[in-house]
Amino acid sequence: MTPDPRPPAAQPATLLQLIWLASPALPVGGFSYSEGLESAIDAGRITDEASTGDWLCDQLALVPGLSELAVLAQAVPAWDRHDPARIATLNDWLMATRETAELRRQTEQMGRSMLEWLRNREADERVATLAALRPAPGYPIAFALAAAQAGAPAREALLAFAFGWAENMVQAAIKAVPLGQAAGQRILARLAAAIPATVEHALTLDDARRQSFTPMLAILSARHETQYSRLFRS
Repeated sequence: MTPDPRPPAAQPATLLQLIWLASPALPVGGFSYSEGLESAIDAGRITDEASTGDWLCDQLALVPGLSELAVLAQAVPAWDRHDPARIATLNDWLMATRETAELRRQTEQMGRSMLEWLRNREADERVATLAALRPAPGYPIAFALAAAQAGAPAREALLAFAFGWAENMVQAAIKAVPLGQAAGQRILARLAAAIPATVEHALTLDDARRQSFTPMLAILSARHETQYSRLFRS
């Protein structure tokens, strides 16, 4: 018999937990941020479906792909073995590399919200470790614990995180560009096609190769903090 080359499928309960974690309905507030997108629209860098799709595909590769997903890939196994020192190191790096006050507040707020969601679920001593992180647990660190509790392998956790990010960003674009729902779905299809390769690359990044360096996005995020008219949190 020829061996099946496909990786084993996640258990149904694990798969459902990951779908839950990726849902925009998860009460962590991801829908309320645009991560510089709104400023890019205001600056005329994003004007239509094509430019929105190009922007978000580039952002996927350069921001979650090299930073948050790479942290998540290392945080899931760290939570599996309950290694508080490693978790704290990853959280410190995440906080130190948020390039604007807006981006730092976002990961802190979403991390705290995920912490509260986890507290309302099952008793787990690792939640106390998450709560002890200072100044706050970053969202990828908190998401990694939720994925570890579900028994999800790192790859599947990264896929869920990336798709959740993509769906939130597309919804932000639909409201702010603005775009129609059909255009939003086409952009989401582009992102979904790019996510697997982005995840595979993130899984290879160790501490020395993980990075956070997007100067233009940082400038736009900083501008968003004082933008005259805005839909999303700053």
